[in-house]
Amino acid sequence: MIDPILFQNLLLDWFQAHGRKHLPWQSPRTPYRVWISEIMLQQTQVGTVIPYFEKFMQRFPNLLSFAQAEEDTVLHLWAGLGYYARARHMHRTAQKIVKEFKGEIPQDIKTLQTLPGIGRSTAGAIRSLGFNQPAAILDGNVKRLLCRLHKIDGWPGESKVAQKLWQLAEHYIPSQSPSDYTQAMMDFGTLVCTKRQPRCTHCPFITHCLAYQSNQ
Repeated sequence: MIDPILFQNLLLDWFQAHGRKHLPWQSPRTPYRVWISEIMLQQTQVGTVIPYFEKFMQRFPNLLSFAQAEEDTVLHLWAGLGYYARARHMHRTAQKIVKEFKGEIPQDIKTLQTLPGIGRSTAGAIRSLGFNQPAAILDGNVKRLLCRLHKIDGWPGESKVAQKLWQLAEHYIPSQSPSDYTQAMMDFGTLVCTKRQPRCTHCPFITHCLAYQSNQ
């Protein structure tokens, strides 16, 4: 297994040179903007999400304005993104945060997971990207990277495989620069360790990747 410090350094060096640093939810990067973007990005490509996110932020620049909106208004802005349960859950969560957390998005992973539409990985993204606090994520990009790096067989949704992947995701979490690290993990799977035709010759982990070494 690659040393965690080496893994972090290789990943963050790659991110500084090649990572995405100008996405609309990154400037300014707030827990609210991170949360909205993470929900929108579930099962939806970045290029599709960007105009929806920008329009959404113009209409609801903060959590309170979103919580006070009519559901029909929210769904109208969401039209075209699909998976409309995401928008309904998000709206319910905004109202719950205003009512139960004085309008402040909680940092705690377990507390975040009690909110509608927020699972373990999304909670980790909100904590790490929104609050710059260490937390693991396990979206499709991270699963793919970890499966290849450690040559893990089986379907990532299987409980034993998922448990192993979570252990690895948490094993590599840095105490420094958690927001950059999390963004780097997302970007790396999108830009290098892609689902099809991965750019292995551009990968800083090529000498550590067990799948590459076994031609799998």
